[in-house]
Amino acid sequence: MALWLVFVLAILAWVVARQTSAVVTAAELDEHRNRRSLLEARRAELVRRIREAESRAVLVPRAESLGLRLPADSEIVILPGPNPGGR
Repeated sequence: MALWLVFVLAILAWVVARQTSAVVTAAELDEHRNRRSLLEARRAELVRRIREAESRAVLVPRAESLGLRLPADSEIVILPGPNPGGR
């Protein structure tokens, strides 16, 4: 009879340990998900800021403040790229 009691207590202790481990793992997973959400939001904000900084509305005034100007149509020269066919 005592052997069965020890066996049942050992099984119950194992179940409690497993459940505790599962709760800890779930908390860690939740923490990682929150961190990922924050990082994705930061990335989206940085991408937005980059696109805004690359826009004409920002670049033209900055270029003009440096003494640069937009070229006239006759001043634009389009150079051909390398021929991908090898000729």
